Amino acid sequence: MKPVDRHLADILATVQPLAPLEVELERALGCVLAEDVSSPVPLPPFDNSAMDGYAVRAEDVAAAPVSLPVIEDIAAGDGELRAIGPGLVTRIMTGAPLPAGADAVVPVEWTDGGTTRVTIHKPAGPGHAVRRAGEDVKGGDVVLREGTRIGAAQLGILAGVGRRRVTVRPRPRVVVLSTGAELAEPGSPLAPGQIWESNSFMLAAAVREAGGEGFRAGAVTDDPQVFLDRLDAQLVRADAVITSGGVSMGAYEPVKEALSPLGTVSFEKVAMQPGMPQGFGVVGPDEVPIFALPGNPVSSFVSFILFVRPALRRMQGLPANLPETVRATTTAALRSPSGRRSYLRGVLSGTTVDTVRGQGSHQLAALASANALVVVPEDVTELPAGAEVEVIPL
Repeated sequence: MKPVDRHLADILATVQPLAPLEVELERALGCVLAEDVSSPVPLPPFDNSAMDGYAVRAEDVAAAPVSLPVIEDIAAGDGELRAIGPGLVTRIMTGAPLPAGADAVVPVEWTDGGTTRVTIHKPAGPGHAVRRAGEDVKGGDVVLREGTRIGAAQLGILAGVGRRRVTVRPRPRVVVLSTGAELAEPGSPLAPGQIWESNSFMLAAAVREAGGEGFRAGAVTDDPQVFLDRLDAQLVRADAVITSGGVSMGAYEPVKEALSPLGTVSFEKVAMQPGMPQGFGVVGPDEVPIFALPGNPVSSFVSFILFVRPALRRMQGLPANLPETVRATTTAALRSPSGRRSYLRGVLSGTTVDTVRGQGSHQLAALASANALVVVPEDVTELPAGAEVEVIPL
């Protein structure tokens, strides 16, 4: 059987980062920056008030309480050049430019709130409640590096440095296809011999969690030609395709039967449990990567975590490897088949991990109760309670 690490290495050698493109800020969420972004100006671009109050010279209020004349108001957005002289103050609002001559802001709460003359009850030292120009970002500073995934805060600073468009690697568009004559759409009644189809919902959601755009293309029957027709129709909108089911050794394996003759997709046994049968290759004139995953839901999910998620990271220009692990102590004895790397579903709590009841590859409810995968190496068949193990947090 093929080692897990080698199977992932073959996948990553095939998958390439998506070409960068320039997008509007509203479409950049979840994308990965393909450029360094710097600020053309200091942030803030001018000294301004951090709160509502009075712009003063600190030396004029050092002997507070004092009463001083208010010469004018300054609101946020005021573009006039303003100044104060000795013994004078201006009423100022949060974000408003600090007038020349002022070096502090007295909060309105420290005063009687006067509009023509104000009594200041407490002194304010130089710089109090003043946001200095450039204290957040200096002009020319890089605020975001290439390879940064854009979230809400990153969108905020992109807008804050005046960018309306930004160059990114887009979110990979991934089409998800399930196969099986036994599959029924959730919400419909079950006929004898049917189950509700869950894999495409799970895998499309996993794609979105991994930073891609997941599209369910529904389920197809066990007819290889029907599968090929559905696949051909979906390639126009796909940067990658995930299928589930139809890759094992038995009869009625439509994915394997349809794709094997193409010569561009390989089907192999990978030394892992669950998820031993795996297929990977490229399809179509654009050589779209296709991940042919096993149909049991737990096998399909574990395969996604190990193989598809790193590939999606590579497509986004991010570092891609097997998932990072943490060390934990198992609360129960573990067993694993010889020659296969096991990924047992567990609940990680602090530095201990407890395996869930129900380790079958069909037991989706057990998977839904887990928050980690416990890794048991290929050459280990038994571990006692209290053993230290590698754990993949989910």
